[in-house]
Amino acid sequence: MKFTVADLLDQLPAQEALPLTKLEKALGISQKAEKQQLQIGLDGLSRLGLLEVSEDGVARREDPELIAARLRCSSKGFCFALREDGGEDIYIRDHQLNHAWNGDRVLVKVTREGGRRRSPEGGVQCVLERHTTSLLAQVEQQDERLVATPLDDRLLTAVELPAGDAAHLDGEQASVVEVLVDRYPVGQFAPQGHVARSLPVNGGEAADLDLLLTKHRLHSRPQPPRATLKTLAAKERIDLTAQATLLLEPWSGKEAPALPALGIEERDGGWTLWVHTPAIAERFSAGSTLDTWLRNQADAYCTGNQWLPLLSPALAKASAFKVGEVQAALSVALELGADGSLEHYRFSRSQINPVAAVGLEALNALAERKPKSRTVPAALKGLKEQLGLLEQLIAVTGLLRQRRQAAGSLDLNLPLPAIDSLGDLAVPGPDSALAGWLVSLEPHHPLALMREAVLLADQALGQHLATLALPAIYATNALADPSDLNDVARAALALDIPLELSEEGNASAAELAAAFAGTDRSRALQQQLQAILKPIQLSTSPGPHALAGLLEEGAALAPWCCPTLHYADLWNQQLLVLLLTEGKDRPSVRHKTTVDLASDACHGAIDWPLLAPSQLTPYLEVQEHGLVQRLNGRRRFLSELQADLLAMLQARQAEPLVGQVLPGVISGVQSYGFFVEVPPSQVEGLVHVSSLKDDWYEYRSRQNRLVGRKNRRTYMLGDQVQVEIQKVDALRHQIDLAVVLPEGYESETADSYPQNQDQNQYQNQDHDEIDPFAPIAVLSEV
Repeated sequence: MKFTVADLLDQLPAQEALPLTKLEKALGISQKAEKQQLQIGLDGLSRLGLLEVSEDGVARREDPELIAARLRCSSKGFCFALREDGGEDIYIRDHQLNHAWNGDRVLVKVTREGGRRRSPEGGVQCVLERHTTSLLAQVEQQDERLVATPLDDRLLTAVELPAGDAAHLDGEQASVVEVLVDRYPVGQFAPQGHVARSLPVNGGEAADLDLLLTKHRLHSRPQPPRATLKTLAAKERIDLTAQATLLLEPWSGKEAPALPALGIEERDGGWTLWVHTPAIAERFSAGSTLDTWLRNQADAYCTGNQWLPLLSPALAKASAFKVGEVQAALSVALELGADGSLEHYRFSRSQINPVAAVGLEALNALAERKPKSRTVPAALKGLKEQLGLLEQLIAVTGLLRQRRQAAGSLDLNLPLPAIDSLGDLAVPGPDSALAGWLVSLEPHHPLALMREAVLLADQALGQHLATLALPAIYATNALADPSDLNDVARAALALDIPLELSEEGNASAAELAAAFAGTDRSRALQQQLQAILKPIQLSTSPGPHALAGLLEEGAALAPWCCPTLHYADLWNQQLLVLLLTEGKDRPSVRHKTTVDLASDACHGAIDWPLLAPSQLTPYLEVQEHGLVQRLNGRRRFLSELQADLLAMLQARQAEPLVGQVLPGVISGVQSYGFFVEVPPSQVEGLVHVSSLKDDWYEYRSRQNRLVGRKNRRTYMLGDQVQVEIQKVDALRHQIDLAVVLPEGYESETADSYPQNQDQNQYQNQDHDEIDPFAPIAVLSEV
């Protein structure tokens, strides 16, 4: 089918009927067969009560009992619907899935309300959008049926294959196949598909990347549409070419996206920090085919030493900054006080001419250079004229970082491991698009400078667009739940980590991070803290942003500085350009006094419409049709891709180590065993409780430890242990470990402790494998 249910519903306005012919045009339907499919879809959705078809057209019906959500399933069949409105997750039993698969976007109806320690239950009423259109699988013969068994064990189904695909049953080399889904399950009929191609399992780094991209359906991205880019006239822009502007270059991968340029000027009582971002949104029209293509792409994807860019090649080339070349930019001048506080700001359409590009090598040399030294290191030879500018930039961004951290923002010392294949993925982006924390960096690191400037520039635009009531996309970041923070605090106290709690007995995330930093269990505890921090979400309404230290009422942050990375930044760029070029700076032409719409000086001085309804309506309609929800979904997809890439590379690093005994650190404890991080790749494997044959171990959840009943031996968070790597499954990212006990340690036989064997049901590494409604025997401490 050419369209999904979500596509259909997104085209229907909220208040009135849409003529059928307009609906067909919006969905790109012209063939007779496609129109018949649309009619079948309309009939089915009418019976579900989602829409109403009349002579006037098709109207959408809102049912408050139907909740839009994304399915998240586990290999054991336990599924939750993650609500798009941020409400409590809904537990879906297998007989209530109605053929929905992991990752599908669905409409759910709650059938049983939740309790104190019980999630609400519900059932899938309609699949809005299928997440899995193709999958990696292994071909198997099951009696008379030839089937593909998905490699992803969260897809609890087999796909029937035609007899001709039997050629993929046997092969000299281990391989998996890519299966395209031809028909999803319906009624009593199983899903059907066909093999598109075979993929080698042990074909090297390039083959692994192909596997990963195929798994996430990124190996055949749609080509950009043909588009004529607009020429940006110099006479319409502010000339900033005389300003000393620097390009910071943290990435070196193929097709790495361009990042903002920075400049700084000293002024009375402080500084003016300039952030110049590539002028991309001005080069095409909002709502054009190119804009729609970029919206569907949503993000740029880093796959290590290579990028899958967001922008089309022509758009990237036209907007890129280069040293010594005049280029169009969108700029903001951030006026800072002596303490780093933001006093005023002003946006502009500008032209810049970068004077130098600065990488990590040069900044390291600058940091190591002795004060008042007359010699200039080789790495700084080409930057001799810009050394003072760099030192000033490092000092000012240091002030910004101190203010951010004082407001509760978190920097955690959890860098990715030093694996060459990680490439640019090992260097965090400047926009903090996903996590609610920042990785600790040296003060002189290129991204340490850039991210402070970007956060402040995004804060300025958020405040500006929120005050002017324009339909921006805001980034919000809620504080961690107090109960989750208290759980982490209790775990730390059980490990004898000294903590200072408030009178209410609570601790903030920043206080916990500071307490953990100086302990011998720092990494393990920071990982526990990181796991409970809220991710950054996009929203059509402004809200608090804990990462930026914006918690006061009316806080707003609108990303716009990284349009090469995310479509949300492009959207806000479009609004900024619309405001600067079409905004009304006075009530009418008869008024001689104008206001400066580009700066915060206009706040509180405007009581007239800034833009005509015809200019704002297209933006409002796109937002009403679920743009933000789709962009948030793509961000989750980006997070899963990055996690998969890291896990694959770590598993490959562990394969040559099978049979070796290595030191590790316990990174998590569960009732079914404990996880151990093994350096230097920090690969994480599971020591299953059934492999602990020296005693019967009880799980003490509040203390994050397993304790032997007889010998009182403990395994707890942050402990150092010797482990043997027994098995590595690189495709499923599963590492099996076994503890190696000290020589001379007297072990009991496994037969004495049948309890350990009973826990084999928890062998999967996923922390979400346990049925939330099944009773689990756990020793509770008073």
